[in-house]
Amino acid sequence: MPVEFLTDVQAEAYGRFVGPPSRRELDGFFFLDDADLRMVGRRRGDHNRLGFGVQLATVRYLGMFLADPLDVPGETGDCIAAQLGVDVSCLAGYGVREKTRLEHQWEIAREFGYRDFADAERELARWVDDVAWTTGLGPNAIFVDAIRWLRERRVLLPGVSVLARIVARERDAATVRVWTEIAQCATAGQARSLPRLLDVRDGARQSELDRIRQAETAVSGVGMVRALTRVSEISAVGLGELDLSGVPQRRVVALARYGMAATATALRRHPEPRRLATLVATVRSLEARSVDDALELFDVLMTNDLLARASRESRQQKLRRYLTAASTSFTADRRDIVYRAGG
Repeated sequence: MPVEFLTDVQAEAYGRFVGPPSRRELDGFFFLDDADLRMVGRRRGDHNRLGFGVQLATVRYLGMFLADPLDVPGETGDCIAAQLGVDVSCLAGYGVREKTRLEHQWEIAREFGYRDFADAERELARWVDDVAWTTGLGPNAIFVDAIRWLRERRVLLPGVSVLARIVARERDAATVRVWTEIAQCATAGQARSLPRLLDVRDGARQSELDRIRQAETAVSGVGMVRALTRVSEISAVGLGELDLSGVPQRRVVALARYGMAATATALRRHPEPRRLATLVATVRSLEARSVDDALELFDVLMTNDLLARASRESRQQKLRRYLTAASTSFTADRRDIVYRAGG
């Protein structure tokens, strides 16, 4: 396995046919236009014409030439043979002379503008760095995109180990740069105080970070006070004033998301500047989140209070109506009694 992020299956599939191409792929990569047919037609012998056509279609599809040009699915040979009007069985005679195969590869690369990887290695490294810095994608995703990038620019694919090492190296460097940029935004005082959030105070059962990450859920006046106290504690760190515009926002958000989920023990194990960068992003995110949590709790508290008050007023109004009705009925009955007695 060339680099640890690639599985054995991925490494073995690199630059090879994994099953026959789809109908759409055959139409897109294995169709020979007029210019292709003119080049193919200059070959001598059906086997050379068919072999040349197969190599031309293969490099378009895979981004590289095969060591054995006959190591292709039968569907590809049939597709090219049908366009050339030759018997596909003659392809077996193409691999007899190795020099012919290599000469065809050189001619295809020259005529169609394919470059050696060495000519584009630095350009690819810069592209990988930009993608990793901006998106934070995993190495597998960048590896697949790098293959697409090379194919679109007609750069012949290098060995799988070479490409995987470049992706891993540039991605790791970009990630470290993200951590460094964020960590350097913190003041000296913040850099000293933030790691203390990972400590567990005497008598406590959780770290300070665990405590401030938990929103207040008690819908009561006491709960509201605790929610506001949490807002005050987080705001006092002063990270809301930091300028993190030099780092892509999605990288800051991703780091904060990780900081909200990771345990304090896991964060303590990270080296600097990753630990500090994670704490900066997390606490900065908590500033806005704690305010939202407090507002939401206040809304629930007020809603419940208003509903309770409306319910009490409704009960009181019903009671007044009942008492009024009862009083009216009693008065009427009394008058009736008096009237009858007087009569």
